Formats: sequence, structure tokens, C-alpha cells
Amino acid sequence: MKILLIEDEKKIVSVISRGLSDEGFNVQVAYDGETGLAMLRESNFDAIVLDVILPKLNGWEVCRQVRAIPEKKQTPILMLSALTNTDNVVKGLNMGADDYLAKPFKLQELVARLKALNRRTGTGTYQPEPATLSYADIVYNLDTKEAFCKNEKLNLTRREVNLLEFFLKNPNRVLSRYDILDRVWGLDFNPGTNVVDVYVCYLRAKLDKALGYRLLHTSTGMGYIFRLEDEIAK
Repeated sequence: MKILLIEDEKKIVSVISRGLSDEGFNVQVAYDGETGLAMLRESNFDAIVLDVILPKLNGWEVCRQVRAIPEKKQTPILMLSALTNTDNVVKGLNMGADDYLAKPFKLQELVARLKALNRRTGTGTYQPEPATLSYADIVYNLDTKEAFCKNEKLNLTRREVNLLEFFLKNPNRVLSRYDILDRVWGLDFNPGTNVVDVYVCYLRAKLDKALGYRLLHTSTGMGYIFRLEDEIAK
């Protein structure tokens, strides 16, 4: 899916752009409402992620003008806003938005909502993910959120499952603690916490025991990497 992100907060832009790109989305960014409308008029997008409080032209007006452009009026719009009371949500939907996501939000929820919009509207070229992810002797079912090692189900907590899924989607790639925190815990989590190291330790212990060899390695000073190496010394 080709996404137009109209958002003026640079930290949020960075996280959304990186996260959606990791999921295979093509993301283009506008930092104010006028620029966003100009980009939309010049190119086609499969969906718009639209902040409400924007410089030059607010999200309400951007949404209204998009819906007034005949060839663009079917483009799905997902609004982002810290204005979460019922009146604001209703206003956004009445302006023509297809969905409304409150800040702070989980990146996983944004991804899921964009995919749902694509399925519902039939726009874009996005194809559903495969039913499973696999690496070495690990098989992970994306629908049921269950992981198996050598045909035996792994007893993982919900957070460990989310962590394993992220590693399976990024094998042989060093992932920093910040990357993991953003993708698995979300924007509203304290970046100074050691929760990533704790849960990686939990997950690694379970995988080591089930596999008999190590997949989840520490990359000193950089983060973690999911990679097939030598068997664990007995």
C-alpha cells in the first residue's frame, strides 16, 4: 500500500514511517495540511493517515477537501488525534474519515487498521500476509498467534509471542533495543526501561530449551539478532 502520512510531530513521523516501511508499506510524508493536499492532487495513494492538529490547514479541513475531489473521494482516511472525546471522533467520521485512532497508539494497531481499510474498501495492491512465518525449526501461525518448535507448541506469554513475531519478520538483521521497544511495546512506553532485555532473556531461554541450539543472539552494543549459528555447547 502507498500511504500518505500527514503529521507534523517528527518523532511520530519517524516511528510510523519506519514501522510501516518494515511492514512493506510505501510511505510518503507531508508535515502540514496544505502540502498534504498538494501531494494528494499530484499522486494517487491507497490510504491517508491524517493528524488533526496541523500547521496551515487542520485535519478536519484536509479531510473535507479530499472528499470534494471526485477522483480522490474514495481514498481511505484514517485520522490520528489526541482529541479523543466523542464529539471529535464523530466530527472526524462525519467529515468523511473512515477510521479514527487516538494518540498515543500502538503501531501494531495502526498497521492492522490500515490493512482492514484496504480489505474493506478494496483499494491498493496490498496482499494479505502468509498464514505462517518460519525460520530454522520455528513455525509461527500469524492467525492464531501460536508458535511451534519441531511440531511442539511453545508455551509463550502474549508479550513473548509479539517479540518472537517481530524477530521472525526480521531474521539476520540487528534490531536495536529502541526498535524492539517501539514495535513491540509502542510509543507510550518508557524508553529508559530494561524491559526489552528482560523479555529477550525469557524468550531466548525458552527457545534454547526447545531447539537445543541458539537463534536469538546479543549483538554487543547494538541490540539483538535472530540468526542460525552453532549449536549450544552441551
